[in-house]
Amino acid sequence: MTPALSSTNYSRYLARLVQAHPELQAELDPGKPPLDATTIIAWLAATPLTEDSLKPALRHLKQRAMARIAARDLAGLADLAEVVENMTLVADAAVAAALDVTEAALASRYGIPKNAAGERQQLIVIGMGKLGGRELNVSSDIDLIFVYPEDGDTDGNRPISNFEYFGRLGKGLINAIADITGEGQVFRVDMRLRPNGDSGPLVCSFDMLENYFYTQGREWERYAWIKARPLTGTRWEELEAIRRPFVFRKYLDFGTINAMRELHTQIRREVAKKDMANNVKLGPGGIREIEFIAQVFQLIRGGRDRALQIKPTQEVLKLLAERSQLAPETVVELAAAYRFLRRLEHRLQYLDDAQTHALPENPEDQQRVALAMGLANYPALLAELDDHRETVARHFEAVFADPNQKNHDLDPVWCDADNNTDELAKLGFGDTAALCTRLAAIRSGGRYRQMSEQAKGRFDAIVPRAIQAAAAAPNPDATLSRLLDLLEAIGRRSAYLALLQQYPQALEQVANIASASSWVADYLLLHPVLLDELLDPRLLQMVPDWPAFRMQLAQQTDELEPDTERQMDALREAHHAQVFRLVTQDVAGLLTVEKLSDHLSELADILVGRAITLTWRKLLKKYRDTPAFAVIGYGKLGGKELGYASDLDLVYLFDDPYEEAAQVYARLGTRLNTWLSSRTSAGILFETDLRLRPNGDAGLVVSSLAAFRQYQMESAWLWEHQALTRARFIAGDPAIGQAFEQIRGEILCQRRDRAKLRTEVLAMRQKMFDNLSTRGNDEIFDLKQDFGGLIDVEFTVQYLVLAHACDFPQLTGNLGNIALLRIAAECGLIPGALAETVRDAYREYRRLQHLRRLNHLDSRVEAAPHAERIAAIRALWKHVFKD
Repeated sequence: MTPALSSTNYSRYLARLVQAHPELQAELDPGKPPLDATTIIAWLAATPLTEDSLKPALRHLKQRAMARIAARDLAGLADLAEVVENMTLVADAAVAAALDVTEAALASRYGIPKNAAGERQQLIVIGMGKLGGRELNVSSDIDLIFVYPEDGDTDGNRPISNFEYFGRLGKGLINAIADITGEGQVFRVDMRLRPNGDSGPLVCSFDMLENYFYTQGREWERYAWIKARPLTGTRWEELEAIRRPFVFRKYLDFGTINAMRELHTQIRREVAKKDMANNVKLGPGGIREIEFIAQVFQLIRGGRDRALQIKPTQEVLKLLAERSQLAPETVVELAAAYRFLRRLEHRLQYLDDAQTHALPENPEDQQRVALAMGLANYPALLAELDDHRETVARHFEAVFADPNQKNHDLDPVWCDADNNTDELAKLGFGDTAALCTRLAAIRSGGRYRQMSEQAKGRFDAIVPRAIQAAAAAPNPDATLSRLLDLLEAIGRRSAYLALLQQYPQALEQVANIASASSWVADYLLLHPVLLDELLDPRLLQMVPDWPAFRMQLAQQTDELEPDTERQMDALREAHHAQVFRLVTQDVAGLLTVEKLSDHLSELADILVGRAITLTWRKLLKKYRDTPAFAVIGYGKLGGKELGYASDLDLVYLFDDPYEEAAQVYARLGTRLNTWLSSRTSAGILFETDLRLRPNGDAGLVVSSLAAFRQYQMESAWLWEHQALTRARFIAGDPAIGQAFEQIRGEILCQRRDRAKLRTEVLAMRQKMFDNLSTRGNDEIFDLKQDFGGLIDVEFTVQYLVLAHACDFPQLTGNLGNIALLRIAAECGLIPGALAETVRDAYREYRRLQHLRRLNHLDSRVEAAPHAERIAAIRALWKHVFKD
């Protein structure tokens, strides 16, 4: 700070303290180092602590610590983090010392408290609020809750129940810290956050606490328990297992926004009633609003993102920026405001060591506080304060504003659909009678009538807005039908309704997606948790960062060890989220089919690789850290043409000299398939198909590398070598992957009888056409199966590879059909111009097939618009096969 004045100039409390205790003058030297736990414990240890000496010792500790903390702070040498951490250390030490001395005296009278099994029980003092978050201010009370693990009795000559023992211990601790003596008090102690508040018992067992959470715990108590931190005792993990599910829901809890909005409204009402507009904590744009912003995101997302379960406000804000829940510039502004407001709060409290948050009224104190803040005068302080408070209030409103305060113009359509068909027609809907019947059926149906009043209120607010959003779509009837399907499906999941109610832009995006694709609408129906993805403003611009995703997935699943079920769910949830991000960019026209397939294929590679690691860890009989095991992808996955609903064609290989390797890897392959394809509460990861392995369904689940090579060289059918043209190593041991590529190249480069190969390929193609094409209808064309379609291109490329790779090994590259057509032309095997035309036709077929699948349509289209493409592909076919 700029003024070179003594800290006592800014604090009457310090002046009085030094006058009463001249020995503390040395602590006002701002050059003294910051406090740490070692120093504080050494100060306490200087005096033997007994029942008689405890209170004076604790009060002298607080006074000495305050002198050093205030001196460094007012001299501008201590940042906010140092000040609040130092105050927290003092409180922690005071609680621990008071507990030790008080319990020693109590145990000498009644014995040690034990459970039914004779195990010692200890009091756990829980720090709440700013003490729990290690953010204690310089004149704060401390919020405490007392719990103990189990009921029982003490083992002394005068036994009492554990409940009574810990009740007396709690009262003694409070008295030691909060009693006002000639030296004042250490801290004011507030116990009102305990179960049932002032009307509840002072202490409670784990069972009592858990029962209270489940039967009576209120929304504001979830908010309060975010910062709960055990200060003493043991068995903290058991306590955390009770606290965590109460505070953090497994699902995304958007209903929290409404609850915290109501709580804040009550606080503002009290502020207005008591004329507390100048309160830097509770007033508009004050400290509490910043804390609410941080904590609402913790309550919403903390159950699914454990990193958000941290306690300090500034660290939470930083993490929210990293998670893209708040814009980086928003977090910068909120953090700056938080530091300013907390520093101002401290300077108000330094005046008289009073628990105040109100700006002073007398001019002398106003000037004193302004100078302590490093500002020239009080008007300058007010100007900066107002700027910060306006910023905080703006961001608070952006998070907590109620978007549904006013009635919607389309409320009558929802409330009385039968009498509002004309209104729907005006909006552009076609079959208004059917829509009105649907709306009336929902309103009178069992699902709607069985909703809670809270959920029903949210549903009522959303439906008119869904009608409005659907009316803006090019296909309003279909869009509204899909939206109503979704709303009915999530009707009992109040959190999802809360999300759509709180974020109208999310509802609009759902409408856009539902309009573009019935497949995506159904995907949301199956996985409504993905609605949360729509809140990310970067959704349409974000390019997948697969290396980062691989690392995050590894970290997340590692943290869930050894919970197999949660790990399997985590893989599925991660897959669903990534697919949804891709599909939103896809329906917005931002991805080509080729780029989309590349992304989906890489995503599958990563998930299969992670599943291998996790499955291997859980094998009981393993003898090496990583398996000598590889997964080979065939078909769409192998050719990097994966679609949203494609299954995975997989072959499992191993190369391990261990004598029981075959049995070990057979178990691994079977379990891996279970991890990939079994249904959990989060759904299915992938449908898998293992029939392309040697000997198909009759073969072993896992083959050794040597056996695979022998089979391919001696026993494989032609179609299996065709399949090999689109095979690639996707996950597992890279050395086996390289060995597979060598085998693949060796097989594909074999010199074959081209006439015989041609005959077999033509026969196979004719068989497929006879079974799957649109024979007899020249007006309809199957993009995939008919002559002149995708299969013709794929068979042509496969024939070129098998027939000519012996002379042109560059054809063995697994580069996709489009690239291989170009390479074949460069090798002189097909005309360049024709190859280019067929490449374009193949791209267009894939694009059209993809668009139709997005709306649950098959590959059959009108033939006439594709006549030129059909002709070009047939011309290439005749050139290659002389057919």
